Amino acid sequence: MKLAYWMYAGPAHIGTLRVASSFKNVHAIMHAPLGDDYFNVMRSMLERERDFTPVTASIVDRHVLARGSQEKVVENITRKDKEEHPDLILLTPTCTSSILQEDLQNFADRAALESQSDVLLADVNHYRVNELQAADRTLEQVVRFYLEKAKKINQLPKNKTEKPSVNILGIFTLGFHNNHDCRELKRLLNDLGIEVNEVIPEGGSIQNLKNLPKAWLNIVPYREVGLMTAVYLEKEFKMPYVDLTPMGLVETAAFIREIKKILNGFDKHIQFDESLINFEEYIDKQTRFVSQAAWFSRSIDCQNLTGKKTVVFGDATHSVSMTKILTREMGLRVVCAGTYCKHDADWFREQVFGFCDEVLITDDHTQVADMIARLEPAAIFGTQMERHVGKRLDIPCGVISAPVHIQNFPLGYRPFLGYEGTNQIADLVYNSFTLGMEDHLLEIFGGHDNKEVITKSLSTDFSFQWSQDALLELGKIPGFVRGKVKRNTEKFARENGINQITIDVMYAAKESAGT
Repeated sequence: MKLAYWMYAGPAHIGTLRVASSFKNVHAIMHAPLGDDYFNVMRSMLERERDFTPVTASIVDRHVLARGSQEKVVENITRKDKEEHPDLILLTPTCTSSILQEDLQNFADRAALESQSDVLLADVNHYRVNELQAADRTLEQVVRFYLEKAKKINQLPKNKTEKPSVNILGIFTLGFHNNHDCRELKRLLNDLGIEVNEVIPEGGSIQNLKNLPKAWLNIVPYREVGLMTAVYLEKEFKMPYVDLTPMGLVETAAFIREIKKILNGFDKHIQFDESLINFEEYIDKQTRFVSQAAWFSRSIDCQNLTGKKTVVFGDATHSVSMTKILTREMGLRVVCAGTYCKHDADWFREQVFGFCDEVLITDDHTQVADMIARLEPAAIFGTQMERHVGKRLDIPCGVISAPVHIQNFPLGYRPFLGYEGTNQIADLVYNSFTLGMEDHLLEIFGGHDNKEVITKSLSTDFSFQWSQDALLELGKIPGFVRGKVKRNTEKFARENGINQITIDVMYAAKESAGT
């Protein structure tokens, strides 16, 4: 563990709670001290939902420490069982309460004897995994538990659905545009004549998990959550899965072709009738007439962006997809692609190879900030944390990944997947650049050009003092290059051990840069 004021992925218990609260009629009980029980507040602030099942906190206080937690935990479980009548109660510690080294499995087993609900302890190592890894593991654990339970009482379905069908795995609460992406996936699959069997965990029922094997295949739109479940279903029920993310024109077409390949591979008993729809015709029609990104990327507006430097950073799924879109579909140059999903570093490097100049794998936001300051891209595509970095450097940023902000839970329809998603991404990319040009035009023709020059530095090692004359000189420089001049001057001062920036230092930096 480490103490940080800003994190890309939260602690493990948040991932477990996100999965539990996504299911219908599942109640999570968090064994935690005061201070760890912020999940309800976080979710209610961000998710645009009218109703959701709150998480109950079984608080560890001085009285509990004196006599042990067992009675209190068991009492909270049985109380919620009688009050809420959930199908499942999921017990999870936090990294803080795990220090007590209590036998929570014993607590869960005892509570299960007194409850009508199923009771599970989240099987997650809170010291070794982060929020996303824990969510992936918790979803797999819940699915495994109910399929094994159905198998024991002989309630597993024997046959596949009559028509081709899929399960969508990994759509869950607080995900980046997850609900909109799910709607777009359903629309795309419906166009292809494919039914959606189950969507889990968001809006899914524990009672329906036994029906998962009825689907012909599984779809995992995001690598962060759902992949472990797909691997388990493939191993136990021989269900193939597609883990390509249909983000961008090229990958959406590849996603559809992979589904077609799997459907054509089934035996004669559930043979897919390819005559129902021509997949290639569908891809061509959607690419040319539904998605506006194909022609827009060739328009004069988008041609002006060709070759501009960009930085991409976020989770593995969205960073890889965005890197490929910017490079091969919009003609931009990705000078650095990165992810905070260190556990998926090998896959990430393999996917972005040849699409970017360099790769950064880190969960330290200061390293990302320093990288951006060093490379000075024309635009950033990252998380809300990179957006704040961009504000300090006067570099526009489009948000493409969690961690997110309230503005990333729009009421309007804004998917990032499928063909409608390509339109949203094209707008995001183009507007990220054109807004910077608006500031330039407003500066020339008059407008909000009276803002003070930002003098903060991203460096944690240097604190620069700008003289009054130097600030006045900096203020005379046109706004669209002022940030770059400031960064170059501070870079020169840092390299030469100068703390006080005067006009002479500015001229020396200019001469050093050869401009």
